[in-house]
Amino acid sequence: MNRIRLLSEQVANQIAAGEVVDRPASVVKELVENALDAQATRITVEIQAGGRSLIRVTDDGFGMSKDDALLCLERHATSKIQSAEDLASIATMGFRGEALPSIASVSRFTLTTCESAGQQIEGTQIVINGGRILEVKSASMAPGTSVEVRQLFFNLPARRKFLRSEETESSHIQHYVSLAALARPDVAFTFLREGHLVWQLPSVTTPSMLDKIRQRLRVLHGEERMLSLDVSRELQGTASTEKDDASESASGSSLVRLWGLIGSPGVSRSTRDEQNIFVNRRPIENRGLNFALLEGYHTSLMKGRYPVCCLFLEIDPAEVDVNIHPSKREVKFHREREVRNFVSATLRDALLRFHSDQQSRASPTAVEMAPERREPRPTTKLPAAARKSSEAPMPKPELEKLWRSATALRPPVPLEHADPTQRAAASARPFSSEESTAISVKTQGLSGSTEANPLLKVPLRIVGVVGKLYVVLESDRGLVLLDQHAAHERILYEQMVRRLEEQDQAPSQRLLLPETVELSPRDAQFLRDQLPVLTRLGVGLTEFGERTFLLDALPPFVRAAAPRKFVLELIDELKAAGNQVSSVRLGEQTIAKTVCRHAVKANDFLSEPELQKLVDDLRGCEMPYTCPHGRPTLIEMNYRELERKFGRQQ
Repeated sequence: MNRIRLLSEQVANQIAAGEVVDRPASVVKELVENALDAQATRITVEIQAGGRSLIRVTDDGFGMSKDDALLCLERHATSKIQSAEDLASIATMGFRGEALPSIASVSRFTLTTCESAGQQIEGTQIVINGGRILEVKSASMAPGTSVEVRQLFFNLPARRKFLRSEETESSHIQHYVSLAALARPDVAFTFLREGHLVWQLPSVTTPSMLDKIRQRLRVLHGEERMLSLDVSRELQGTASTEKDDASESASGSSLVRLWGLIGSPGVSRSTRDEQNIFVNRRPIENRGLNFALLEGYHTSLMKGRYPVCCLFLEIDPAEVDVNIHPSKREVKFHREREVRNFVSATLRDALLRFHSDQQSRASPTAVEMAPERREPRPTTKLPAAARKSSEAPMPKPELEKLWRSATALRPPVPLEHADPTQRAAASARPFSSEESTAISVKTQGLSGSTEANPLLKVPLRIVGVVGKLYVVLESDRGLVLLDQHAAHERILYEQMVRRLEEQDQAPSQRLLLPETVELSPRDAQFLRDQLPVLTRLGVGLTEFGERTFLLDALPPFVRAAAPRKFVLELIDELKAAGNQVSSVRLGEQTIAKTVCRHAVKANDFLSEPELQKLVDDLRGCEMPYTCPHGRPTLIEMNYRELERKFGRQQ
């Protein structure tokens, strides 16, 4: 008796359905992708009971003839590829030819279609029950296709019981449809649930693709402060492929374009739910791109927060493999490292330009007197290190001297020893109109109603200090609060990083007692290759055996209570940063932790000129809107919000 035998077509389809269709949202995804490939301009998605009892997707695409309608229900029948070579350059949403027969094998399935080509006005309707064709007949309908899926998994109770609640399944479906609507704003989408209209999105006809995305994003997710970007670049180098017959494009140059919208500094979420990434208009998952997003927002995000974005990566289809996952959720790039570095660098440049685009037109420290004041504003003799931070590049003394000047903005008298008048002034003191100043910088409005406008590019007038920490400022847009500790952290951080960049090798400080660090064979080999980078950072590590290293020096700005733990954290950062690591990049996190101890604290009294100097220095920073840990330095409450809180506006 033979032990190995062929499975029946029905069982094979159900196995394929287990890979392609894991929940109702997967059915919607496959059907919507087919509609988009059919060049539909209008797509309607209707569900009931979270997709369990009904999923209906209707489009106005080019439809199918009777023969094609019957053939599309066979496994691996598709119009989108013809040969194995086509798999190396896939330009359509679907291509496997498994979706329709797999869905039909686990549901009560009805396909109604009418071909738009020619003079044919009669359509075709095919009724299938659990993979068996029950009826094929003529039907009257407009050109296009309608697929109706009822009682999903009715013949697979084990699979059906693993479905979540109706609300959960409905939210997954709505999430995918919103992704499809973002990817194709030129297509009209209608979504109905339980017979009720959830939303109806007309096609966006504006000529600019960025404006189309902005309008569609505003409807789906509401108003948000977003920055636009559109950058193209040639990818160089050899693709990371093990195939001997790799395509020619994999070893030459390839054009890649990144465009879309990203959240301005301060805009983030606690999950990745509003992190939308598309590759050639396909919503995808890719760990490398997720890492690139976090790298691009480096020091602009708090730990545990994620960027808000709607980004489109356009790349030669031969440079990306969309065939590594049965449901096409994940993709793999042939030049993974180059793509990741391109994305992170593009995002970081966009965030830097948000504040610095107009530095060449208007000095960040240009000061105009407030209208009610004409005489020169009073000045205070601050320490030289604090004055020079915004006037000119500082010379190159030893790095230790920089840390000794870190308290430049600290008051000379501790608050607890100050007299009562000074202590009261630190708590809350509004400056008189004669003392107030306004910083005026020419601003240029960015396109789009939701395009963020840099807060530090508008005039700001110091009003006072509350809570011995928060500086109250007034702008032409409303009220602004500045965290003096976070702002000073950002200023000191950029000073330290700039100093580290200016030096070929950071100074190091010998440990009183060297320590041995034993690593796993894999980490030991990795660290051995990275010793030159660590030496430039000022970390003294030498080989002390096959898997043991001797740590005898650290940078002077490092206060590591556990040197071995410090080395292990460095190894993790080296692995995360890849080949683009530098001594500056490695030192940033350590600097960020250190400046916190030296920055102005709560209860530290700053005079009005010192506060003005703090604002001036913050304007001169590259990334002034967050501290090095990602916390905001400034919070704005515009007049509309104030009027709403006071009941002046409903």
